[in-house]
Amino acid sequence: MARRTIVTARQERLGAELRKLRERAGVSARDAATAVGRDQAWLSHIEAGNAAVGAERARLLAARYGVEDAALVDALAERAAERSRGWWEKYRNRIVSSALDLAELEWHAFSLESVQIVHVPGLLQTEEYMHALFGYVAAELGAFDLETVVAFRVQRREVLERDNPPTFTSIVHEAALRMRPGDRKVARAQLDYLLAASDRPGVTIRVVPFEVEGFAGMGYSMLYATDRVASLDTVQVDHAHGSGFFHAEEQLAKYRNRWNKVERAALGPRESRDFIHRIAGEL
Repeated sequence: MARRTIVTARQERLGAELRKLRERAGVSARDAATAVGRDQAWLSHIEAGNAAVGAERARLLAARYGVEDAALVDALAERAAERSRGWWEKYRNRIVSSALDLAELEWHAFSLESVQIVHVPGLLQTEEYMHALFGYVAAELGAFDLETVVAFRVQRREVLERDNPPTFTSIVHEAALRMRPGDRKVARAQLDYLLAASDRPGVTIRVVPFEVEGFAGMGYSMLYATDRVASLDTVQVDHAHGSGFFHAEEQLAKYRNRWNKVERAALGPRESRDFIHRIAGEL
């Protein structure tokens, strides 16, 4: 059995889901492996994401676990059959691996729901805004080149520009709209870009103004990526030391509740466009 030298978050997630289904069914690792003609060591590597399982064996394992949700089984088999390398792999070892995992998450998502409090969402940033943002912390990039980091983020935007893109709903706090990582010209161009992006089919931008009372979601920045099967949803959250990916049932419920709270505080899409226009007019 060939073991992977690089394990992505998406591959780890597949293994984790198979393990969760097995444990929920009360099937031992030895019995599960025997059911598909392999040994327990093989299954351990599969559940850790260290080896490929293949679509056929993924289906056999799901059958052994008594999974009756056909949509879930199809989704797991489809993920197990993936072999192609995404565009982000050309950046391997050139930027942090969690950024590659984020690009892969976005690319395969059915829909994307973003909350940003102090930054414009990465998928909606202009190149000049990116340069100002990353240039400010250039020393923290370590061995990674600023131009490479910016080029990678620019290419991430392709997920919204391709044929059949995921729907994207972004809730942005007024603080992010008024922050100026660069100068006034960069800030104005960024707001214009947001307005243009909001005209795209499937892209919705909503704003939480400063004047909204009762909003205490200052630490709620996140990206909620939905799958065709809800149990395969994933939440990505930036933190001081990188990026975290969460998918346990209780975690998904917690972040869905956070999304709902922020959504209730946000202006509607049309009012949000008018709001962004007003801020742009002040520059």
